[in-house]
Amino acid sequence: MNGLIYVMRSVLYLRFFFHKITATGSFGHRHGRWEKTLAKPPGNPVKAGLYRHHVRQFHESSCSVASVACVVNTLLEIQGRLPRTALTQQDLLDRVTTAHWKERMGPNGYQGRRGLPLAVLGQVVKTSLDIFGIVHQQVEVVEAVRAPASIKACRQKLWSRLETFETRADGVIIAHFDQGSLLPELNIPHISPVGGFDPDTGRVTLLDVDTSVPHPYTVGFDTFYKAMSTHYQHLFHLFGYGRGGYVYIRL
Repeated sequence: MNGLIYVMRSVLYLRFFFHKITATGSFGHRHGRWEKTLAKPPGNPVKAGLYRHHVRQFHESSCSVASVACVVNTLLEIQGRLPRTALTQQDLLDRVTTAHWKERMGPNGYQGRRGLPLAVLGQVVKTSLDIFGIVHQQVEVVEAVRAPASIKACRQKLWSRLETFETRADGVIIAHFDQGSLLPELNIPHISPVGGFDPDTGRVTLLDVDTSVPHPYTVGFDTFYKAMSTHYQHLFHLFGYGRGGYVYIRL
């Protein structure tokens, strides 16, 4: 297993340096634009809460924990039940045992698997909401498809949900995407909450939980969808990763 991980890292770094040297991929055009001024949207408590409770992951594979902590604390606050001290990432790992989440965050993972594929992320989000008594109507896991027969409907639904998140604060989106498609980073599966959407420009704000990302950033809708729908490297399939997408929490 260690040998396979070494091969994966080697392939990822070779691709990273190839894009850097040739000025291709996200090095050719930086898709993410830094948003250095924190948004304070009037009348949108969900969006404001996500900014307020945004935290950074504690190691390279714990983006799911930071993302869910941000969302859970935001929704607890909105529903008037946030503890005096916000829940920590460790609090979540101690309480939510679904899919061996805590073990997956350990140095050796659970049965050699670290991080959360999209479907497992959905299970963890659902359990987290239930354990902490957060009122919600639905948790839906959506794979960002590319098949011609279904891509249009998938894109339209996502656009609609982004719009209503921005204007009505009626849901939350946690994205599962290829980070290297958006920023000059490795092309690895990554998870972060969506923090905003501009229907006029089609730009999506990501509250990236990576410690190496200094600010939230915005990307075009097409780029955002492509980063979620790009098939992860084949070696990731051995660890349960296929295509990205998003987890949608309807409030």
